[in-house]
Amino acid sequence: MPGKNLQPVHAEPASATIRDTAKQNLKFQNLSDNLRRGILAGTWAVGTKLPTEQQLSLDTGLSLTTVRRAFEDLVDKGLVVRRQGAGSFVAAPQRSQKRSRYVIGVLLPDTQLYYPQVLQGIEEHLSSRGASLQLSTYHYDFTRENASIDFLLDAGVDGLILVPTLTGLDNPQQRVAELMALPVPVVLLERSLDDLGPGDRTEHVCSDHQGGAYDAVMHLHRLGHRKIGLLTRANEAARSSNPTQAAVIAGYAAAVETLGLEKTGHYDMAFSATKPEWEADQAEHMFQLLAGSGATAALVFGDREAALLEGAAGRRGIRVPEDLALVSYDDEMADLAQIPLTAVSPAKHRLGVMAADVLLRRLTEGDACPLYQIRLRPRIVVRDSCGAKLVSPL
Repeated sequence: MPGKNLQPVHAEPASATIRDTAKQNLKFQNLSDNLRRGILAGTWAVGTKLPTEQQLSLDTGLSLTTVRRAFEDLVDKGLVVRRQGAGSFVAAPQRSQKRSRYVIGVLLPDTQLYYPQVLQGIEEHLSSRGASLQLSTYHYDFTRENASIDFLLDAGVDGLILVPTLTGLDNPQQRVAELMALPVPVVLLERSLDDLGPGDRTEHVCSDHQGGAYDAVMHLHRLGHRKIGLLTRANEAARSSNPTQAAVIAGYAAAVETLGLEKTGHYDMAFSATKPEWEADQAEHMFQLLAGSGATAALVFGDREAALLEGAAGRRGIRVPEDLALVSYDDEMADLAQIPLTAVSPAKHRLGVMAADVLLRRLTEGDACPLYQIRLRPRIVVRDSCGAKLVSPL
């Protein structure tokens, strides 16, 4: 099965076997795509006999095996029919061709907290289009990620929606190139190569976490706060950031710069700690850092940490929101805090819907489909912790 034996990028380069397999896949797929475009463009009308495999092999310089695979691909797609002893012919169009038969593979790091709503959106949209879903998770363990992808490919999926590991790798671009070379269309979900700018040719659907953090700081500034802190939760491994944390930090920094807050004097108000460090003292240390900075408001990533900070403030006699305004990031359990938290709320369900829609469009339209690179800006859900009720949320 193509895609087997993928090697972790951070360990060593892809094997020669993988490169050879990908190259062979590319050759037969290119030929299949060229023939398909000719059929759709009317170069060969319905019922027309196509060139023989031997003739195409001579014309293209490709092996008979590669040509045969291209024909088989067209037969599977319902574009070509084989007639014993007669050859291959352009098939008559079929209504609702193959749409109801698509099986979509979905790879998630886990199914806790953030991803259930995303998965629900994917499932609902696929079901409404007559497609089905095959799920695999790797529990944030990069060594299991390739095995999970192999599992989906072995299950015969027509396309993949992937939430892969891209942070902490020596060469994330190489990793993405490997994923894009898989034998089925791939849509990345909540992952992209931001540093590449227009050089990023991946198809992806992501939250604009930078925009969400930026809007949160602007919201607190409109409420009159001029000293706005940022508290985040880092990964335990080497205190590294996850993709969302890095984007939140960047959005916070951009808002501070736009507002000119860093020009008003010493403005060191961004602090980070690992999950165990947050738990060890129930956020007492983080509260002390925030209070020592003089901040009157803070954006906290994520909901759980914001709730812990609320508790630490209460034990010190600091009132939320009167003395300290808070906005949390994620909106998974923000409404369950003792003082319900105003929160930046990514459009998780909509992300799933759009990722599924993009992949189905790619499968249905092929190369005629434009490249989709979608970012959804989170909204702010205003509750009690920031001290304001907006007429309409951002």
